[in-house]
Amino acid sequence: MSKFIKLKKGFDINLAGKAEKKIAEVGQPETFAYKPASFHGILRPKLKVKEGDTVKAGTPILFDKKNDKILHVAPVSGEVVEIRRGAKRKLLEIVILADKEIEYETFDKYTVSDISGLSKEKILEQMLTGGVWPSIVQRPYGIIADPEESPKAIFISAFDSHPLAPDYDLIFKGQENYFQAGVDILKKLTTGAVHVNINANAEVSPIFAHVKNVELNKFSGPHPAGNVGVQIHHLDPINKGDIVWTLNPFGVIQIGKLFLEGKYDASRIIAVAGSEVKNPQYYKTYTGASIKKFIEGNLANDHVRFVSGNALTGHMIGSDGHLGFFDHMLTVLPEGDNYELFGWIKPTTQKLSFQRAFGLFSFLFPNKEYKLDTNVKGEPRAFVQSGIFEKVTPMDILPTYLFKAILAEDFDDMEALGIYEVVEEDVALCEFIDVSKHDLQEIVREGIDLMQYS
Repeated sequence: MSKFIKLKKGFDINLAGKAEKKIAEVGQPETFAYKPASFHGILRPKLKVKEGDTVKAGTPILFDKKNDKILHVAPVSGEVVEIRRGAKRKLLEIVILADKEIEYETFDKYTVSDISGLSKEKILEQMLTGGVWPSIVQRPYGIIADPEESPKAIFISAFDSHPLAPDYDLIFKGQENYFQAGVDILKKLTTGAVHVNINANAEVSPIFAHVKNVELNKFSGPHPAGNVGVQIHHLDPINKGDIVWTLNPFGVIQIGKLFLEGKYDASRIIAVAGSEVKNPQYYKTYTGASIKKFIEGNLANDHVRFVSGNALTGHMIGSDGHLGFFDHMLTVLPEGDNYELFGWIKPTTQKLSFQRAFGLFSFLFPNKEYKLDTNVKGEPRAFVQSGIFEKVTPMDILPTYLFKAILAEDFDDMEALGIYEVVEEDVALCEFIDVSKHDLQEIVREGIDLMQYS
């Protein structure tokens, strides 16, 4: 049965530089990169290509020795021009010089009526070989789902509440048939429900309004209302031994395209946003695109930070970097490497703060847009127990005690305090408002890894 959930805890970060709702014309990026670091849990990556090889969109390029059935495939066709490695030869990126016209590997093609008659085994085979499986994230732990497992439910968050988040109505426009086909496929992989969770404060997008075979739930409230982890907590919480799967709507659409069109289609629309972008807007491209074309002549100044993803959970990249696998946006922020004398005590109306004692009167102007830089305004210090984490975490967990249990490597307390229910994005707001300046997202990942591999 569909539910309506109203959340009161949280905090909206209203940044300047929202993308205008139009798709701009720009030359297609020359290179695209596949980043294994976009996925947690890949312990022993094994390449299936080398520099100089030519690939098509959908050609296998990588797998994990831990589960060699799950294939990672090329997002575009072209030549593999570089295999980038980091410290200890860690695989960072597989860079492909793209063809002007994308060529595709071909897979089995089905009609809508055919899908209803497909067996679970056939569905798994096509999804694993067709490259769409890595889009499915398993909770707990936030890792690529294990095809041998059967989830108790599948969750799809149909809105994004992060700062400067892209408009799902625009980036998924016209994909209704593919989304429905993807849902029908996923429904065969679970004995439970497929939950599609929408924003109760906005008009229902056409792509989600008439979807069938799902439980359509509504969520209202500030960020992190759009986080799938928060939604799971309020709909069907994860207990020890439970497994659920989560997807972004883009992943569902890719699954639908694989079965209806017989190809791996990584085409997507991304938002380029942020206060330092002259013309924040949307662009058509493919997964893993180089950002060069999108920022060329489009920056207010050169002293900026490029973030693949959103400002809270994204990853810093260079001006010649590529977007991550799950990212629908590039965020450009002022670089915060300056020192502000007495910045912590000067009254101002230009700073956003969760605490009313700082950022004078910012709470009185909820619609004001802020130009925030990347300065964390302080260094790590003793863990101050202020009680504010609980005010931005709309889940029945105790974040402060969970963080301390992780630092103490107390497995029993981690389990009791909710480690199975969270991943990094669920504590990103805690990190934003943390007066102690700790890397809380990193701490949570360390705790998850301890629980998973110890």
